[in-house]
Amino acid sequence: MALYRAGMDVGDRRLMRCVITLYQQQCHLSTNQKPQSILSILTLKARHLNTRYEQFLERKFPNFYTLYSTFMKGFRMLLVDGKDVHMIKMNMRNRGLKYYQLPYREMEKLRQFRRDIIKAAPVMIISIPPFANYLVFVLMYFFPRQMLIRHFWTPKQQQEFLEIYHNMRKEVYGDVLESLQIAASKVSKEPLHNHMVRLFTQVQNGAHPQLTDIEAIKSAFSGPPLCMTELDIPQMKALSRIMFLTPHLPGFFLKRWLKSHVLEIWHLDAALLQLGIDELTDEEVKRACYLRGLNSTNLGTEACRRWLSCWIQLSGKLEVSEASLLLHSMVLLSTNYHQSLKD
Repeated sequence: MALYRAGMDVGDRRLMRCVITLYQQQCHLSTNQKPQSILSILTLKARHLNTRYEQFLERKFPNFYTLYSTFMKGFRMLLVDGKDVHMIKMNMRNRGLKYYQLPYREMEKLRQFRRDIIKAAPVMIISIPPFANYLVFVLMYFFPRQMLIRHFWTPKQQQEFLEIYHNMRKEVYGDVLESLQIAASKVSKEPLHNHMVRLFTQVQNGAHPQLTDIEAIKSAFSGPPLCMTELDIPQMKALSRIMFLTPHLPGFFLKRWLKSHVLEIWHLDAALLQLGIDELTDEEVKRACYLRGLNSTNLGTEACRRWLSCWIQLSGKLEVSEASLLLHSMVLLSTNYHQSLKD
């Protein structure tokens, strides 16, 4: 203002206009516009550099860029899953909910995230010592199926690895069917015995069973010889491999682990029955079928929906005491399903 008065005294109108303009700009900067924070500037700069780095990799090293982009995408997906799981658990704690009271998608999210973290735990532990992370990167590159979780697989790897895992599961289907035939011989009730022998023979000969045939033998799985408490060690080991659980545990732990996982699927089935299969996306339907024993990687969506509908119908008619039948149905319902579609 002193400069303004001086300008008026000397009659220099140009100086007056200049000073007023500077004063107005200063007022505008100090009151109406907040300067950009250093953090936001650094963030924008980092994003710009990262974009240029990715463009460079894509142009010069396309194969490495595929791995890099898959890893970064998987890492972001894992963070999102972790955030979702945290929110679900907070909601459970605030509302006093149990796991089996959750909606289907939240229940499935918790189940899958827990399995992902268990698989990723060894990699995290190995990478703790100094410079060990370089060894981890080498192991992850050469053994992606064993070391990485599904978020870090490329689409091609997902298809390939799911086929490998199902073939490992399929290897014990014959053992399970053979053990069912042996158990059927121990059933004293003749009608039930005959029905079981006929059903298991049909499956071994390549036929796909009817739902009513499986429902008719469920009483054999609520007590001896096929209830959860009566299964022997070889049977539990075979069923553990079907569930993608380690079979290298003492019998007591195998029995508890198997029962826990099959009840988890049973609760998922109840939540899915309430939600409705039609509400699931195509990808969710395929994942649900794969979890329950069917190799859905090469099946059409409609075939998967029909199979899952049959599974949910069976599961909805079983009691907790008949959980063993749900485990064995992974073999009975999926062994010849692909062949039945061709026929």
